[in-house]
Amino acid sequence: MVKEFRPKIIGFFCNWCAYPCVDNAGASKLEMVADVAPIRVMCSGRIDPVLIGTAFLRGADGVLVTGCHPGDCHYEDRNFYGRRRFLLAKQVIEALGLESDRLKLAWISASEGRRFADVINEFTDKIQQLGPNPIKNNA
Repeated sequence: MVKEFRPKIIGFFCNWCAYPCVDNAGASKLEMVADVAPIRVMCSGRIDPVLIGTAFLRGADGVLVTGCHPGDCHYEDRNFYGRRRFLLAKQVIEALGLESDRLKLAWISASEGRRFADVINEFTDKIQQLGPNPIKNNA
């Protein structure tokens, strides 16, 4: 019997916008895959690229970073810092030998439950196509 690949995905969710979407999507009874381990952060601008690299080295098949829409950050312009850190993290994972598609950034507001569910489902599908993280057994 062949075991179906279920990707291990880490989600860094902004406290003010993306994290409330989990409740919004659940209350709306939207279908989402449940393979995302949520990590609540105060702002997407606080996510250090080292955390993302560590997630991959410890076996994550994909990492999703979410935050407030540009211009709507609760900490003024910190999500712009998050975008720059995200681009740096992309370079780090490529240096590790991973596909850059294993890392995704999405701007989502608290009221966008449908969009949140779509992002989660599409990203999970993408990671399933890419297959298991090739470096997790080497770390």
